[in-house]
Amino acid sequence: MESVRPAPAPAPSKSRLAKTFQRVIHRKNSSKPFSNNGFCLLIPQEKLRCCESQHFDKEEIEECKEHTKNRAVMEAFVAKLFATISSVKAAYAELQLAQFPYDSEAIQVADQAVVDELKALSELKHSYIKKQIDSSPPHVTLMLAEIQEQQSVMKTYEITMKKMQGEIESKGYNISSLQKELQETIHNNKSLERKLNASGSFSILDNVKFSDVNPKDFIMVLHYAMRSIRNFVKFLIREMESANWDIDAATKSIQNGVTFHKSNHRAFAFESFVCREIFSGFNEPTFSVQNDDSLFSGVTQRRNFFFDQFKKLKSVNVTPFLKQNPSSLFGKFLKAKYLHLVHPKMEFSFSGNLNQRKLVNSGEFPETEFFKVFSEMGRRVWLLHCLAFSFDQQVSIFQVRKSSRFSEVYMESVTDEIFSFAGGEFKVAFTVVPGFKIGQTVVQSQVYLSPVTPPSKH
Repeated sequence: MESVRPAPAPAPSKSRLAKTFQRVIHRKNSSKPFSNNGFCLLIPQEKLRCCESQHFDKEEIEECKEHTKNRAVMEAFVAKLFATISSVKAAYAELQLAQFPYDSEAIQVADQAVVDELKALSELKHSYIKKQIDSSPPHVTLMLAEIQEQQSVMKTYEITMKKMQGEIESKGYNISSLQKELQETIHNNKSLERKLNASGSFSILDNVKFSDVNPKDFIMVLHYAMRSIRNFVKFLIREMESANWDIDAATKSIQNGVTFHKSNHRAFAFESFVCREIFSGFNEPTFSVQNDDSLFSGVTQRRNFFFDQFKKLKSVNVTPFLKQNPSSLFGKFLKAKYLHLVHPKMEFSFSGNLNQRKLVNSGEFPETEFFKVFSEMGRRVWLLHCLAFSFDQQVSIFQVRKSSRFSEVYMESVTDEIFSFAGGEFKVAFTVVPGFKIGQTVVQSQVYLSPVTPPSKH
């Protein structure tokens, strides 16, 4: 029987200290020592890469700093450039101001300032070419440039204000002068109007002789009548505006489809309406207000009658005459024309009642301002009518049909602006003032024209 041998005892494990000592001895005997002291610090690869990355960032930071510095220098230079340009503008504005009104000393000072600023601008150009633009800290240059520019802008504003103040004073003086001229003109016009409407004899009409009546006399009295008609039209439009009438709508109701070149040309539509109504029946001896057969036995008697009427009415004051002669032929004419021309709705909108119409219907004549203006117009038209029937040749009135071609023989335009249109062909939009024929003599009608539209090309 084999003897049982006891298992060999396990080798005792190495202590931690022995292991550490062995590791150190092994590293010490290595052929490539890592340090002179015999120690080596193992640096992980991540930490090595981190260090290399930090080294690269420092280089970028330096480049970024250099770029930022250059950019700041360039911005400061540009700011200085614009500030200098603003100074040039301010100096030139001051030079202009010194010339009006002329001031030799101020001109010399301003001229020198312009030269100095241009020199500064030239120096900036040369410094840029030579790349010498960073002579001072950029933030200081930028701040000084901003101050300089603001000062130049303020100086330019001050100069502009001085110029505007001078213009205001000049315009104020012109306005005062024109207002004074306007007042003098208004005063002179009123004086002339008083003379024209005065009860005394109108000197021009006094020169009309029965034995020598001629077309020139007729044209003179026509102009005399037209002044009164236009005065009534102005008065009528003012009354409409005061009564809040729609002037455009009223214009269209008279002359629909007409394009007016200017807004104030609408007055021609009202003038055409008044002329059409007041001259209606002009070719009849009594304006169709009475039977002619009962008045005249022949042409000679008719001529004498109307010239006597002309002499009697050429210098009268209308209101007293109508009071004394309410049933006269002129009174009947005035009554008929008022009732026909002035619509009841128009009268009511002006005065708030129909009292004037009632008085006129009853054979009386109101003393309102509106009727005074109307009756003076009627008197002058009646004078023209009386003179027409004083001629030994036939006098007739004519109207130009709408869309007729313009003819300088029978017509004249109430405005000259129309002739500025290209093409040179015009048609009649409407007749403003009728024309007259005295024997073979033609007194042109006054018309409102519109350009002839050429046919479109297909």
